Amino acid sequence: MLKGRAFKFSDSISTDHIIPGRYAPLRSNLPELAKHVLEDADPTFVSRVKEGDFVVAGNNFGLGSSREHAPLVIKMAGVSAILAKSVARIFFRNAINLGLPVLICDTDGISDGDELEIDLASGMVRDITNGKQFTFGKIPEVMLGILGEGGLIPYIQKHGDFKL
Repeated sequence: MLKGRAFKFSDSISTDHIIPGRYAPLRSNLPELAKHVLEDADPTFVSRVKEGDFVVAGNNFGLGSSREHAPLVIKMAGVSAILAKSVARIFFRNAINLGLPVLICDTDGISDGDELEIDLASGMVRDITNGKQFTFGKIPEVMLGILGEGGLIPYIQKHGDFKL
């Protein structure tokens, strides 16, 4: 069970919003790069986010270039999952490979600062603040396994292969 606060973002948050291009020289210093995550979408995000919190967005989250660093620095900032109406495919795959759940659901009923509780196995999001519940569909067992191990590389290191 994941529990944390919602940080609400709009539609079309690109990888440039997540890690602005002016910080490209920091790609070899990920802890420093993580200090600037989502800075162009919300300059206060990094100073307010706490371990376990959630990024909640509208449509087309993570569009743009396939920067693998984008989901990684979101995770490094303490975010335990991303909830969005839709997500760019390459961003989705990169996030899962790095052990960051990306959940596709209707986020309109979630407000900035709401306390959320997420059960990855059952596909349920409960907004503790307003009492609403949302579903995001069942995550395939292999993906739950990858997320449970912290990403694709730790999964392969532990299991050697996919058990489909």
